[in-house]
Amino acid sequence: MTLQSDCCGVYFPNPIVLASGILGTEAGLLVRVARSGAGGVTSKSASPRHRTRHPNPTVLDWGYGLINAVGLANPGVAAEAPILRAAKAELQRLGVPLIASIFAETVAGFAFAAETVGRAAPDLIEVNISCPNVGHELGKPFALEPESAAQVTAAVKKATEIPIIVKLSPNVTDIAEIGAAVEMAGADAIAAINSVAGMLIDIHAGRPILANLEGGISGPAIRPLAVLAVYKLYEAVNVPIIGIGGVSTGADALEMIMAGATLVGVGSAVRSRGLEALGTIATELDALLAELGYTSPDDARGIAHVTS
Repeated sequence: MTLQSDCCGVYFPNPIVLASGILGTEAGLLVRVARSGAGGVTSKSASPRHRTRHPNPTVLDWGYGLINAVGLANPGVAAEAPILRAAKAELQRLGVPLIASIFAETVAGFAFAAETVGRAAPDLIEVNISCPNVGHELGKPFALEPESAAQVTAAVKKATEIPIIVKLSPNVTDIAEIGAAVEMAGADAIAAINSVAGMLIDIHAGRPILANLEGGISGPAIRPLAVLAVYKLYEAVNVPIIGIGGVSTGADALEMIMAGATLVGVGSAVRSRGLEALGTIATELDALLAELGYTSPDDARGIAHVTS
């Protein structure tokens, strides 16, 4: 049995990758996750300039996952590039790819961020156009409309030769339409999904719990939404898909792969299962594939479309 996977010509020892925003960008933490068995790691999204977090409270475990409105706090791409470069050096020795995530409030900002983090030579760049609790120059995430999503994609493609993954939002009417638009604009891969917009209210205080009022829901509660998004995208695009959302076990990962994912992102499970979660999920996936008679994840990819 082999779990080896290829995404945009980049070799991954297994398809289970750390999702963006979970552990920040500290090189030591990213390397630790890689050593524990992750097939790849993604840094926290970095923006053109330093960005502070939203006021507390910003994160809540509500029983079925997390809701957060951290606000993409980061030191800025210029400060992050050396950190990414240090992480890449060690990850390269381990044979684990680095995905650098970027975010901006303008199209030009995305291009600048891509060019800057590109100096750290990450294996792939994730273009986060879909954070649900941070706006942009038009007052809403770029991922909500095909035109704006394609505009960012085209600008980033011009700014770097590194393959790009465009991260899409579930908070749309037709994610397949937006996926097709970013593919046409040059996306090398698509990640789906980002967190789902939501709100929780403290019934005793009579007001929203998060200081930002609304936040992004992640964890087990959103997995069916993510599986459906991957399924729809697989039928609409020809580029690889990274399935993200509520994956906690090897069975969850296999479900994403059967829907059409090439790689599977894991985020909130790190909180419940520890830093070793990704390696454990990869081991569980390996056992399940063997049990079901598959010789590799490639054999199972998209099979739900064949049997439906």
